[in-house]
Amino acid sequence: MGDTGKNGNPQPLANSDSPPKPVFRRILLKLSGEALEGDQGFGLDPATLESIALQIKRVHSLGVDVALVVGGGNIIRGSVVEKSGIERSVGDYMGMLATVINALALQSTLENAGVPTRVLTAINMSEIGEPFIPRRAERHLEKRRVIIFAAGTGNPYFTTDTAAALRAMEIKADVIVKATKVDGIYDSDPMVNKDARLFQKLTYLEVLEKGLKVMDSTAISLCMDNRMPIIVCNLLDSGTIEEIVLGSKVGTLVSE
Repeated sequence: MGDTGKNGNPQPLANSDSPPKPVFRRILLKLSGEALEGDQGFGLDPATLESIALQIKRVHSLGVDVALVVGGGNIIRGSVVEKSGIERSVGDYMGMLATVINALALQSTLENAGVPTRVLTAINMSEIGEPFIPRRAERHLEKRRVIIFAAGTGNPYFTTDTAAALRAMEIKADVIVKATKVDGIYDSDPMVNKDARLFQKLTYLEVLEKGLKVMDSTAISLCMDNRMPIIVCNLLDSGTIEEIVLGSKVGTLVSE
């Protein structure tokens, strides 16, 4: 029997079977292009795309607004092609087009899973995506659509990390979830050093001072100036993103 209330009547016990409630109303999920290649080492892996789509579907079904920024490193990197003699700005635009390819692949996989999705691009290409307009993005989220931001910021010399920070501010996200292939931020590369130490929490300044390669310095500074928290987690663990939105301490939190 429950506790006795003010009127002397027994009060019912809380229902332990009630579904957990999300602690975040709106998230921006940052995916690297490499996260989409699976074990192939290049391109797009259908099984990985499907796994990501199902994770997003579960989070979306909890009532959380989801926006994505995707990179293009599984196809091309502007900073890499520059070494072959291609002008850096041209290489960066090539990289932006690669992010559009990834965005379309994610859109198709999400919609096959029953999740309504829109691609918004920073470079105008109306046949395959809508131009990015903040109010339009907000409207899509209000209509419970997942939105995928493609083509970075639309400007060379800016990474998709910076695009993620910028878009998170513009849509008033509660948090940036940076999904990687490791469990969070380490003091050294855990793939090389088996004794690498995982950080549970870091401040923005600690990330900058230690030179930790979680996001580029422009993105970290933008998040610091606007108090946008970042959670770095492992995308390969299929329940990670859902655990984060439900309040579990997963990965590494970067905040003030």
